[in-house]
Amino acid sequence: MATEEKSSPVRRFVRRLFASPEELDAEELQRDAAQSGSTPACDVRRGQLVTVTGRLRTVVYTPRTNLPTLEADLYDGSDLIRLIWLGRRHIAGIEPGRSITARGRIAFRDDRKVIFNPYYELEVPRP
Repeated sequence: MATEEKSSPVRRFVRRLFASPEELDAEELQRDAAQSGSTPACDVRRGQLVTVTGRLRTVVYTPRTNLPTLEADLYDGSDLIRLIWLGRRHIAGIEPGRSITARGRIAFRDDRKVIFNPYYELEVPRP
């Protein structure tokens, strides 16, 4: 994340004026994650026990014959981490747009960062 706190007020204003909404949202998510003490998703490594904070982009129930899964993509402004709950069809509060903090061990599946059966805390929705 760029250190915009040290830049001049004019520079910050110009940045907000010309940045896309996606860039501003990503910066806000990174700032929130840093304030909560979470590890940035772009810095996590395989096997590492991490705490990540971000917003759920997608939530998908994947019916499989042997084990159904609930999968959600968590975006913290730097990268995506897929959260996978094995044997679950639905979890109250796990929905797109919801902010959560998740803890677990990083693994890779299909070259994507994943956390299986993460411990999670739902964040209070902002008004």
